[in-house]
Amino acid sequence: MRSKTDICGIGAVTAYGWGRDSLWEGLASGVPCAHFVDGFGETPELPGWVGHVPEGGRPRDGSLHARALLAAAREAIEDAGARGWSPGRRVGVISGGVREDLRTWDRLTALGEELMYRREFIGMMPSTPIASLMSEFGFHGPSMATSAMCATGSAAVLTAKMWLDAGMADDVVVVTTDLSATRTMVRNFVHCGVAITDAPPLDACRPFQEGTRGFTFSEAAVAVVLTRRKTDSYATVLGGAMSHEAHNAMALDPDPTNAIAAVTDALENANADAADVRYLNAHGTGTKLCHRTESRILEAVFPSSTEIYSIKPLTGHSQSGSALTEIATICLAARHDLVPAPKPVADGHPQLMDGPSRPESGLTVKTSIGMGGYVAAVVLDTA
Repeated sequence: MRSKTDICGIGAVTAYGWGRDSLWEGLASGVPCAHFVDGFGETPELPGWVGHVPEGGRPRDGSLHARALLAAAREAIEDAGARGWSPGRRVGVISGGVREDLRTWDRLTALGEELMYRREFIGMMPSTPIASLMSEFGFHGPSMATSAMCATGSAAVLTAKMWLDAGMADDVVVVTTDLSATRTMVRNFVHCGVAITDAPPLDACRPFQEGTRGFTFSEAAVAVVLTRRKTDSYATVLGGAMSHEAHNAMALDPDPTNAIAAVTDALENANADAADVRYLNAHGTGTKLCHRTESRILEAVFPSSTEIYSIKPLTGHSQSGSALTEIATICLAARHDLVPAPKPVADGHPQLMDGPSRPESGLTVKTSIGMGGYVAAVVLDTA
């Protein structure tokens, strides 16, 4: 059974600060969230550009990772309630991530033979924040942790919609969290040739523009509430699709056939026509491989009237937190009557948006590409 699936609540903790208002204000300002941080340069003595979630949240929630995850989920649930949502009998929770609570894992490793406090150790398990959230709100629907690398947020939203369509849940809270911007992690992504720390974000990350080098590493915890019932919703998830390139653990397939198929399958699943798509909110990491694949998707599937943009020059790339950050941004853009596309800084694709603008009518397709070959597309209607 297919259902009308709405996003009716949003919560966010990003490098812009705690709360979805901080995320929106940062995007609307056009100023990147990253800072020049000591120890993140080529050597530990040098600074580099990175976007960290600042300290905050409820101390009793545990680590910064758990505090951010639970804060984003609570804000989304509160926001949904203010928009007319009330929890059904079976509220499910999907928590997405790749490197769960990396800082605490590093501390555990450093302890060697010394034992960690049981509460702190159990708090590192992916199940613990879900259990805390379910217990706090009395939710008894299905729950799971999931990962599709950088496509995790899109995969989680599509999984939530499947639960709703199948009647397995009445509502679903989706939250994706990635607070993995440690020096070790960032340094290795730089070594892989995709993350850039030695240049300001707008210089380094230029999706669909000349001179782009890659992305600025960042962190985020973002949550949304999905429901089938009538609320003052932000957007409707019309449908979507996923595929796997089955090509390489890191490099994208030079042949974009499977990536293109994921987007055409998403449109078919959503009963949508490519001609009705006004915006393509791209994964847009600023890497040359991503530029090539998403440009081919744009040109193969959509008309010339469809514009493309990526917010990663502003938000950075928060890995498993990125897709849901971008879905939340699409929702907030409609609510605030502004598409916060970064202003181009170099010559680019003819369909690249020329900076912030008032949204025009039409659907938005969100594409996500995850390391290892994950490709996902979500079709959203914000009318």
